[in-house]
Parts: sequence; C-alpha cells; structure tokens
Amino acid sequence: KAFFLVNGTTSGIQAMIMAVCKPGDKLIIPRNAHKSAVGGLIMSGANPVYIEPEIDASFGISMGVTPEQVERAIFHHPDAKGVFIINPNYYGTTSDLKTIVEIAHRHGIPVIVDEAHGAHLAFSDKLPLSAMEAGADLAASSTHKLGGSMTQSSMLLLKEGLLSAQRVKAVLNLTQTTSPSYLLLTSLDVARKQMALYGRELVERTLTLADWIKKELSALEGIQLFGDNVVGRPGCHAFDPTKIIINVTGLGMSGYEAEYLLREKYRLQVELSDLYNIMFVITIGDTWETARYLVECIKSICKANPLKNVVKYCPPLPEIPKMMVLPRDAFYSETKVVPLAEAAGEISAEAIMAYPPGIPLICPGELITQSVVDYINILKQEEADLQGPEDKQINYIKVLKNAIAIPQEKEQVCVDVG
Repeated sequence: KAFFLVNGTTSGIQAMIMAVCKPGDKLIIPRNAHKSAVGGLIMSGANPVYIEPEIDASFGISMGVTPEQVERAIFHHPDAKGVFIINPNYYGTTSDLKTIVEIAHRHGIPVIVDEAHGAHLAFSDKLPLSAMEAGADLAASSTHKLGGSMTQSSMLLLKEGLLSAQRVKAVLNLTQTTSPSYLLLTSLDVARKQMALYGRELVERTLTLADWIKKELSALEGIQLFGDNVVGRPGCHAFDPTKIIINVTGLGMSGYEAEYLLREKYRLQVELSDLYNIMFVITIGDTWETARYLVECIKSICKANPLKNVVKYCPPLPEIPKMMVLPRDAFYSETKVVPLAEAAGEISAEAIMAYPPGIPLICPGELITQSVVDYINILKQEEADLQGPEDKQINYIKVLKNAIAIPQEKEQVCVDVG
C-alpha cells in the first residue's frame, strides 16, 4: 500500500515511529538518523537504542550500520519494537538492508526505513535495493526529491504483515493536515504515473550522466571522489551512483569555501557542503547541458591557484553519552540555559549535530560529558557546521532545570527531573 503525504517525509518518519512504538518502547536506530526521527522519538515517547554508524575517515562521512551491529542490538534488547534504518543516507551509502530485515523478522521485529533519498532506487538494477524490495515493513520516501513531484509531497509505503494498514492510517491522521493541498496530491499522482511509465528510461539516462561526470572528474588533480571505492567496507553495502561527492581539501579549501566559490563565481549551487566535501545529486531533471557545465566549473576551480588554507581533520567522535531520561521527557521538562563551558554533568534539552559526519554529539535527555564539551569547542575552532541548538554560536546550551548536575568522576545514574 502507498499513502500520499503532503507534510513531507518528516511526517512519514514520525508516523512510522509512532506506528511501532508506544511510550517507553525501545527502537533500535542509527545515531545519524535525521532530526525528524528525533521528533518521532519525542512524539511517540520511544526509548532509543542507538547504533553508531561506520565512518569513512578520509572523507569524514558517516555511512550505514552493519547486520552484525543490528543483531547485537537485538540480542541485548530483545524487547525492541522496531528497527529503524536509513536507505540510503544523504551521502548515498546503504546498509545491507535485506540481511538486516531477515535478522529483525526472525525475531518478529518490524523494520522501518527512512528512504528520503531513495525514491528512484526501484527503477534500476544498477542502484541499491529499495526498502520494499529488501522486505522492509514501512518506508518513507521523498518523491519530491528524486521522483519529480512538488516540494513537500512524499509517500509512505507499507508491506502488511507485522504492521497493519489501520494502525498506519491512525497515526497518519496525527501527522497530516486535514486540509491537504490538491496541487501536492496531483503532483504525486503525476509523478507516480511518469515513473511507472518511463521511470527506468529516466533513471538510466540519469545514471549515464552521473557516470560520465565521474569519469571526467576522476582525472583532475587536487580532488578525490567518494563512491564505488568504499563499497564493501563495513557500513557501505552499496552506493547510489547519482551522488557526486568531491573531497576538495587537496585544493586548500573547505567544502563550505568551494560551495561559496561555485555559487558566487559560477552560479552553480551544490546540494550539500561540509568541512571536507561538496556533493551534487544528478536527477531525472538533469541534461547533458547541466552535466557539462558542472564538469567545466569543477575543472576551473582545480586549475585556479589553490588556497593556502590547511583543512584540519576532526578527531574521532566521543562516545555516545548516557541517556538519563527519554527524549520526550527532556523535551517537556522545564529548562534553563547554561554556558557551554559549565555544561558538563548537566542533562541536555536539545540536540547538537556536527557536519561532517552528520551525527549528533548530544541528544535531548543525554548527560553532557566533558569530552562532548571539548569536542564541540574543537569543532567551533575549525568552523565546522554545528546544527541544532537555539544559540547558533553554541556559547550556551539548554539543559534540564530540575535535574541535579552530576560530577563526572561519579557513577552516572538516572535523576529525577520532575
């Protein structure tokens, strides 16, 4: 079954979590899940069991999780009500979803999939398996990103068995407007028809363009391409070739600087930039004209005199902090604002995420450790992209007001936040 969504894939992700979890239920979930998943944890009252994704050190990119990690999480948490997987992530890497589904289903646990960046996967054998092909139970798909519909329109795909259509409809009533835009609904239906009739042809043309671009760029000095060279490593079962990821540190610039240069000088907008990389996404809307212009622009910045900046690589991430209260309880608790320098031992009321690699350093309800504070300060010095907190400079952080700060040398225990 397919449900049309007019509140974006965010509403689909939140509905998926609410469909499998009641307050207090455990959900096995990668640490690099989108912030909409954190919203789903808050709305459902679910108890997250985080899995750390693998990270490619050269590009600073977070990848997927392994079947072994999922099996280990289920072994330690056999009462988990769901497994949440990203397929693919923003950078195009995928986990071995089919094996993960088989593992979870052996234990009677449904698998829900954030497929925001995978609406095109089912239309070519050259692409990673789609969630439905892999046997997942629910998948939220951003048709507007790669399927041709209007922004904010998405689909929620259901394979009935472990989950019922009635339950999914019930939670969608909580996350969807009762006055849907028929422009969005119509665009979804038109995109559906277009992909049903011409999807394989359109995606094949897209893959041809992406392959040509990569061949042209691979010969250039000063840049490195991410992709097929990492397939087979832990956390990267497959890679979406429509993603063009370019490490620009060899040009003496950060990804942010490269994005600014391309936009201001060449009027070319990247999909994403981080400390090390820029990324382009080749879609069914691209043509040979746009592909050639992209290549010409990258060749131009490679030929130009490189900057003298030294882009430093960030140190390894600190350990996942201990969760003291559920994300929902932290969200609804009274809060106060404290200086970041004095935050160690407090319980965070907000999330802070770093790009790269796109993994939260702290989530609502978690104990702020000194190592997390130190790491945030390092990232600030390197002018990395930090997202999440109300204070954009991250000199201050919102914490729980009625929780007693825990000295770092003492044992970490849950506290009353009443």
